[in-house]
Amino acid sequence: MVDSIARVKHIRVTPQKARRVVALIKGKQAQEALAILKFAPQSASEPIYKLVASAMANARVKADKDGEFLDDQDLYVVNAYVDEGTTLKRFRPRAQGRAFQIKKRTSHITVVLATPEVATASSTDKKASK
Repeated sequence: MVDSIARVKHIRVTPQKARRVVALIKGKQAQEALAILKFAPQSASEPIYKLVASAMANARVKADKDGEFLDDQDLYVVNAYVDEGTTLKRFRPRAQGRAFQIKKRTSHITVVLATPEVATASSTDKKASK
């Protein structure tokens, strides 16, 4: 019955590398996703770990506000995606007075957690609207 969203914008991780890490946790239980991210060797796993933990905290606050009981074991990663953010452009000096451009890419990462009832209800609503 509870769903929560957490976003981080302009994180200094390339979207391609962040998508590899996000693919590891899609559809997993939130606690299991945290365990996977804790031991993942990729550098993008740390900010995504913090993001999933933040989404879990958001779900707890939302459940307390609505007066519902929420167990952390009930939360699942319903959706997680990475969008491309702004690109920082820097220049590297090269030989004979030339300059090469370096693109430092950023990402916008979004994680959506929900309990199974909400996940099934939202999917049936989408099917009904089509």
